[in-house]
Amino acid sequence: MEESINITDLSQASSLEIARKIIEVLNAKDAQSIKLLHVEDNTVISDYFVICTGNSNTQIKAFSGDIEYKLGLCGVPARTIEGYNEASWVAMDYGTVIVHIFNRETRTFYNLDKLWSDSTDVNISDLITTK
Repeated sequence: MEESINITDLSQASSLEIARKIIEVLNAKDAQSIKLLHVEDNTVISDYFVICTGNSNTQIKAFSGDIEYKLGLCGVPARTIEGYNEASWVAMDYGTVIVHIFNRETRTFYNLDKLWSDSTDVNISDLITTK
């Protein structure tokens, strides 16, 4: 059964707080291999990347839809969402946080984890639960 996500106003939240809420949503949906990269020192496009893997296109769409819905309830709408129809790589732009939801093959091919390896891998173990 899916965990309940606390809906709080994040309209004035920091980038890290928004990223952590996204990770809570993904963890509740059983996303795999969730990572949080602090990329602020390496690019001007974002402060954080949230990267995860889904097992099917349907699951990837569900992750994206749940993030969009729950962050919207928290006062943080997505600026853009790309790749939803194909659902092999969905990119969700929240301004200072960009979410990358991959299927396994696409994540391996683009290997953002390695491409951005000079960024800081943020410890999120307090947000990840094993079921």
